Amino acid sequence: MKTTVSIIGGSGYGGGELLRLLLSHPQVEVKQVTSRSHLGEYVYQVHPNLRKRTSLKFCDPAQLEAVDVLFLALPHGQAQGNMEQYAALAGKIVDLSADFRLRSAADYAKWYGEAHRAPAWLERFTYGLPELRREQIKTAQYVSGVGCNATASNLALLPLVKAGLIDLDAPVYVEIKVGSSESGAEGNAGSHHAERANVIRTFSAFGHRHTAEVIQELGVKNVSLTMTAVDLVRGVLATAHARVKPGVANKDLWKAYRAVANENPFVRIVKEQRGIYRVPEPKILAGSNYADLGFELDESNGHLVSICAIDNLMKGASGTAVQCLNLMMGWDETTGLEFAGLHPI
Repeated sequence: MKTTVSIIGGSGYGGGELLRLLLSHPQVEVKQVTSRSHLGEYVYQVHPNLRKRTSLKFCDPAQLEAVDVLFLALPHGQAQGNMEQYAALAGKIVDLSADFRLRSAADYAKWYGEAHRAPAWLERFTYGLPELRREQIKTAQYVSGVGCNATASNLALLPLVKAGLIDLDAPVYVEIKVGSSESGAEGNAGSHHAERANVIRTFSAFGHRHTAEVIQELGVKNVSLTMTAVDLVRGVLATAHARVKPGVANKDLWKAYRAVANENPFVRIVKEQRGIYRVPEPKILAGSNYADLGFELDESNGHLVSICAIDNLMKGASGTAVQCLNLMMGWDETTGLEFAGLHPI
């Protein structure tokens, strides 16, 4: 018997990518996909890459039937008002939105500018980044989504924090370059092609919401994220600047990065001496669940640059959600996520 799953909010980019993955998952049967704005339409009319892969039509959320696992791919703020209803439909829930990423209602209000409508649910969710919370996810009933920018930042810093190699009293600066799909399927004034093409536009110098996830998950209090839009559809490139502790050398960094890569099937080290792809590059990760890490150290002054590249719709959202599903169900966590990406593209 396959595990039954349904998706609430399947018409966006994240929902479409999630559906693509679940339709090919050997352990899963997709029962229903909801969308009020596309009610009654075939799924492939919104996600044309799924033509001949499914005959499902978008249904109304009120028509949902009970399943084993429910995925929530709703816009920010919508899931928190209906959690009791969703919990009655499934024993396990994976929410891709930002609604349950933060453990503290006060932190949520600080970073999202409004009170959380279901604060009692915050502690019931496990943060859904396997590289940080693998053991907790295995036994979790409810798993939150992860911010794509937070994912790239957390993974860029993970080897350094885990091995205790950087000075956490010194500022940590993360410059993040993002593609247009991060704006979502509905977009905004700044995401129209005429405004978005050919740009390198910094839209958040500091104070981005995803900063809260880095603080919460890694304990890096003195961190700042700077967000820049670039002419790319998929992808996040996080370049973190930090100061290593006295005496830390390149051999220590290699040991730390290799340890993280060895423990995590989707983390790879990219640090080559020749060729085009000497450092992590989001372009070659399109459609894959891998996170590529690289680093450079100036031993003369202790300045470290740590780089992480991901596909924001995959490792930054839907791919990680399926990885969490695998862990929650006791399956190999790479199941259904083996696609290596395309090159050239």
